[in-house]
Formats: sequence, structure tokens, C-alpha cells
Amino acid sequence: MSYTALYRKFRPTEFEDVKGQDHIITTLQNQIKANRIGHAYLFCGTRGTGKTTVAKIFAKAVNCEHPINGSPCGECAMCKSISAGTSMNVIEIDAASNNGVDNIREIREEVTYRPTEGRYKVYIIDEVHMLSPGAFNALLKTLEEPPEYVIFILATTERHKIPITILSRCQQYDFRRISIETITDRLSQLMDIEKVDVEDKALRYVAKVADGSMRDALSLIDQCIAFYLGQKLTYENVLEVLGAVDTEVFSRLLRKVIKRDVTGVLEIVEELVMCGRELTQLTADFVWYLRNLLLVKTSDNIEDVLDVSTDNLNQLKEEAKMIEMETLLRYIRVLSELSGQIRFATQKRVLLEVTLIKMCVPAMETSQDSVLDRLRVLEEKVEQGAFVVRTCENQDIHRGSGEEGQSPKQKPELPCAIPDDIKEVVKNFRSIANEASGLLRTYLRKAKLSLGGENRLMIVLPEQMDAQIVGEESRRKEIEELIENRINKKVEVEVRCVEQGRRFEDTFVDIEKKINMDIIVED
Repeated sequence: MSYTALYRKFRPTEFEDVKGQDHIITTLQNQIKANRIGHAYLFCGTRGTGKTTVAKIFAKAVNCEHPINGSPCGECAMCKSISAGTSMNVIEIDAASNNGVDNIREIREEVTYRPTEGRYKVYIIDEVHMLSPGAFNALLKTLEEPPEYVIFILATTERHKIPITILSRCQQYDFRRISIETITDRLSQLMDIEKVDVEDKALRYVAKVADGSMRDALSLIDQCIAFYLGQKLTYENVLEVLGAVDTEVFSRLLRKVIKRDVTGVLEIVEELVMCGRELTQLTADFVWYLRNLLLVKTSDNIEDVLDVSTDNLNQLKEEAKMIEMETLLRYIRVLSELSGQIRFATQKRVLLEVTLIKMCVPAMETSQDSVLDRLRVLEEKVEQGAFVVRTCENQDIHRGSGEEGQSPKQKPELPCAIPDDIKEVVKNFRSIANEASGLLRTYLRKAKLSLGGENRLMIVLPEQMDAQIVGEESRRKEIEELIENRINKKVEVEVRCVEQGRRFEDTFVDIEKKINMDIIVED
């Protein structure tokens, strides 16, 4: 016999097996016991919460010859035929592929015939929101006044797409997302039955990733078991199969973002991509990590609420002291926007990298929380004495920004003669830049040139992030090698950036323009 997937093998066959929907199960059982069965039901809820399963159990219960406390006995001929799918009394219809008016007209013709066995004919219409407007109109009259022996059970994940005229004719039941604890307990029971050795931490992670869906949880654990068949299923094994990452990686990533270390952030992304991690899941888990951090930061006694180990909790408490509330909320907003886009993106890595760079560089955004973050960065720079102002009288250097008698930095004076080697480089710089590697070539296209001292070329970029990337030792050496290959002389390269709020011309002299002007005069 072929293998049966876990979600099919352990599909509930009676109400007692359905987990996490007690408010619905109790109501339906009471209706059956009191013989107060409605003619139309609407089951709403996210995928994998038990809508179709409960509909089938209900269909068995109303036709069961010997119901037990409102549940089907599972032993009578009717229960067995419905379970086997051979009963003519239970008709399942997939509205996604049978959504036309003609399909509904066939139902209207069929309901005129009484069931050949049992008490009720039960029509289960799955994904009912996919019906066309014409099909909904055709269903209205039958749904409002069906024969006494007909029950309609409509199931949908998108109730807002169903016309109000249909909604008003049905008893509506909302299926809730199943809690992590409930899913974990159920998985633990089934793993005992299957005789699979698995860590509790691994089961909890699968339950969290399932996002309230029991079916998703069973499919995921089935996939993990198949990958490590015959072995103990550990937390690390589950992370590897699902393409997820451990919380330690999120801690490293967050600390790099807080330090605004763009290079470090990109290196972590490179590491995760090369390990084959799923970037959509990475984004969702990172948002969850920041959510836990927010809870730690806003509450004193959060141990009972957070589902984390003691070591992870201490780590979160440490990081909560490193980040401002407004900054943390901005991170959550930016990543939440990303999680809605990355699922359908073709270039997921690029989208993730751009988002993480936004988090590191608040100047790339114009929203209110990013402006507050930029102000905080400036305040930190002022406290650290990052701004240097030179007086006009004695050229003494003062730290700070509020003293009178100070003037902005003076424009540096260019030496009387630009060295011939530098002139040669400047004349050929654009063609030299085109020989650079892909990423470096892109940044050099927007660079300007100035003189850093005798026989030293200064490459000036508009943003600090650009200068940080180009200024890396390996990239700076690449530029020097390209120059040496072109003019057969060694020229030292220095990389700088334009200070925020200033123009290039205020701080540097554009030797590229000066040399080009000299060339024009000579011609």
C-alpha cells in the first residue's frame, strides 16, 4: 500500500478529535442532540483549521443511525459509506473549479430528489467565495427555502467576498487559528504513534511556522521526518529542512543594524543565502524576533508571555537597552512592509538587502519615524564630538556647534601644481572605472575626484554608505592596481564622503573640472 501523508492519515473522524475549535464543536453537538439542525451553515477561517473536516463529521453525525452524544458512531453502514466517500447523501463541490451558473442549476435539480438512504442530503461547497455572481444568484432561492432533507455547508477563507444576501441565510461559524500549544500537543501525540524520536523544541518551532494551521504543521513535520528518516529529529534539523535560521543569527543581524554596519549586515545575508535559507521565512522570523524584543522593552514581567529560553530572554533584555523605542518600531514597520512584498518578489535577496540598508541608513527614508532616527544619529555624533569647526582668526579647532565667532570649515586650498601622475589618472579615470568589478564600477560612476596630498588621489562619494563600501581594503587595492596598470606608476587612493547637509564644492576642490579646463585652454 502506498504511503499516506500524515495530514490525511490522522484526519479527525469524530468531533472529539478536532482540536482548537471547541466553541463550534459544542454548538453543533448540541444542535444534533436537540434535533435543532439548521439548513445552511457557513464555516469561515484560515486554511488548515478544520472547516472541511468538521463539515464531513457533521454530515456523518446527522445521518448516523446510532449517534453518541451528538457525534457519529463510526460503525453503522451510513458512517462507513460516508467515510469511504461512496455515499450518495454527501456531495462535495469545489467552487474554485465548479463556479458557474450551470453547476448551481444542477444542484437545484438534484435537491428535488429525497435521499435514498439516511435522513439528510448534505452539500459541502468548499471555497464558496469563488462562485460567480450569477452562480450566487442561482443559489439564493434554494439556500433560503431548501427541502427539509437538505443541508448546505459552505466553507470559505474569504468571507468578505460572499454577498450579504448569502450570509444572511446561513448560520456563521468562525474557525480560529489553532494555538501553538495545541498544535505542539497534537504533534507530540502523533509522533508517539508514528514512533518518531523528535525534540520538543523542534515541534514547537514547526507549530509556530504553521501559523495556526494544523494541516500545515502536519505537512511540515512530514517533510522533516522524510529528510531525516530513521534519525532523531532535532531543532537544528528542522531549521535546515525549512530553510529557517536560529535566533542567534537574528541577534547578530540586529546588532549590526544598530551599529549601522552595512558591510556586516550584507555579509550575514551572504552567509544565509549561501546556506540556502529561505528569505521569506527569514523576514517573518526576524519580525517575530523584533516583536519579542518590543515586549521585553515595554514590560517588566514578560517571562510567562514569551516562548523563549532563559538564555534568549537575557539576550533580548541586553538588546532592549541598546535600542530606542522609536527606532525599534521603525525596524518593525520596515520589515513588516517587506514581508508583504518579498513573498511575490523575483529578486528576494536584493529586496532584503535594500530593506536592511534602509534600517542602517535612516536618511534613505522620509517618514516621521525615520526622521526621528536621523536626529538621534546626529545627536550621537554631536556627543562624540564628530563635528569640527575652524575659527577664522587663529585656526584653532573647537568641538561643538553652538559657540559664537566660529565659521564653517574653510574650503581646502589646492596646491599650486597638480602632480603629473594625478593628472594622468584624472584624465583616464572614467575609463579606468569601467574596468572595475560590477559593484565597484557602479559606485565609481557617481564619484568625484579631489587631491588628498602629493601624489594621492581622493575619491569622494555622495553618501557615507557608498564611501564605506568603496573604502574597503580589497576594493581600494583594486582601484590602485587598475591605476598602476594604466599609467605604470603607483598612486595612493583615499576614499571620503561628503558630509551630511553639505555640498561637494563646500569641502573639496573638483580637480577633474580644473584639469579638463586646462585641456580646453591648451587646445
